[in-house]
Amino acid sequence: MSVIGIVAEYNPFHSGHEFLMNQARLAAKNDPIIVVMSGNYVQRGQMAIMDKWQRAKAALASGADLVFELPFSFAVQPADIFANGSIKMLSDLGVSELFFGVEDANLNFSYLGQKINQIPKNRMDFRDYTQTYATQYNEMVAREVGHEVNQPNMMLAVAYAVASEQLKNPLHLHPITRVGSGHDDPLLQDKIVSSATAIRNYCLHHPNDLSELKKYLPKGELVSLESQKVYPNWNLLFSFLKYRIESASLEELRSIYQMSEGLEYKMKEEIHTAEDFTSFLRQIKSKRYTYARLRRLCLYTLLNVTEKEIKDSYKDVSTLLLGYSGRGRNYLKKIRKDVQVPIISKVDKKNAASGTLGLQVKVDRLFEQIMGEDQNFGRKPIEVK
Repeated sequence: MSVIGIVAEYNPFHSGHEFLMNQARLAAKNDPIIVVMSGNYVQRGQMAIMDKWQRAKAALASGADLVFELPFSFAVQPADIFANGSIKMLSDLGVSELFFGVEDANLNFSYLGQKINQIPKNRMDFRDYTQTYATQYNEMVAREVGHEVNQPNMMLAVAYAVASEQLKNPLHLHPITRVGSGHDDPLLQDKIVSSATAIRNYCLHHPNDLSELKKYLPKGELVSLESQKVYPNWNLLFSFLKYRIESASLEELRSIYQMSEGLEYKMKEEIHTAEDFTSFLRQIKSKRYTYARLRRLCLYTLLNVTEKEIKDSYKDVSTLLLGYSGRGRNYLKKIRKDVQVPIISKVDKKNAASGTLGLQVKVDRLFEQIMGEDQNFGRKPIEVK
């Protein structure tokens, strides 16, 4: 049996994701496809535009057999930690083949992963404070392996390859060339596939008429999006962030995960005059940090996620089962006794008391307030016949 894995955010699930799923299904035939998906918060420091259950439902309807939640402790992180967490989880769930979309599928990603893993760690201790860590890392990779890694999906693909090579049994990598718009294209394009960024922007600017999106989204997901009363975004959250920063002491801010190099002073200094989230990011931006890094920091601050909580969560890693097909249920029965990661089908006070699930339940409280629907307690995995 060849179990295929996909790492995803599906924010939201669109025709490009459907294309990758179809490619995976052609290869899998009757074997299961497992998706490890970010929950209600995503890698670049934002709330997802739809809740994790709706996005899992769309994935199952398009051919996934099992959808598991990637815990917040890994999901809202730079590419290397995001990749390490998701690839190890897929491996622990019995996956042997990894499918992913990338700008250039002709590259030998296994080779790149091996070469990068051979680079001494001290060469990654970057000291140039006039450039971001990501820029310095990409320049170092270009020097060491002779290939630039500067496109969004390429950076994630290389991170997957590096993480895979660190496993006892590395995954077989299957890069698939992306079709349609670029990853961050802000506007809808007259193509079959539009970027998730463009789709989210359209939802925010045309909340009363999403009919234009029918070309880019599965019908069921469009119906779900149209029924939403609110589309989570940073403009909605900014007043909460402003209160949080202004009311917290410097000592409290200093305890927040990834609050380093005096950023608590800069945030305190700039928050009162900032008119909106975009202007606040510009005011605290320096050459040292990417916007994604600062958005993540703002999210940790808003949710009061401390350094200690993140570290403690890694001592007890589990995954929440969001949904399954008949094929997925049969596979789960086979592996459940031997699986390397605890699988949670029902959240209760005991399993939500600590670890990655405990932190997940805590941060989801704000999402529940925004969306008006419980995200953990009382929910059960979606079953697709």
